Amino acid sequence: MTREQLTEKIRDIKRERGWTWRFIAREIGGMSEILIVGALLGQGKLVKPLARKAARLFGLAESEERMLNETPCRGTSMPPTDPLLYRFHELTMVNGPALKAIIEEEFGDGIMSAIDFDMEISRLANRGGDRVKIVMSGKFLPYKYYGATEETPEYGFREG
Repeated sequence: MTREQLTEKIRDIKRERGWTWRFIAREIGGMSEILIVGALLGQGKLVKPLARKAARLFGLAESEERMLNETPCRGTSMPPTDPLLYRFHELTMVNGPALKAIIEEEFGDGIMSAIDFDMEISRLANRGGDRVKIVMSGKFLPYKYYGATEETPEYGFREG
């Protein structure tokens, strides 16, 4: 079985049982709903205790449980073709330069981690149509200025 086949098996079981991703994530527990769903969709791994819980929940074989604990090859082709995923891509293409400028002005020369990272999704009621609220928080990682001499800072933190 391939990881893609396991993902489809999990989706089939979810569909057949009428489960929601929120229900599944609560049953497995132990980390963010987004990380659990991402792992079940093949974009992350579940640590062994969570892979065991997922395997029990879905009635998976031992080899499938072990597959949930393997580090996957993450990502998709770019640009994404799914309209919702494309909108996220579009959001960073259009707003990315401004976000980059503001982050660098506030923190310095570096990046926001997508590994040491938290994210929450919620629904905001609105008369004009409900809104999706996404809150992201990533650790600032300054670039290291290797070869720096004594008058050059070693890292790209914001200069006073």
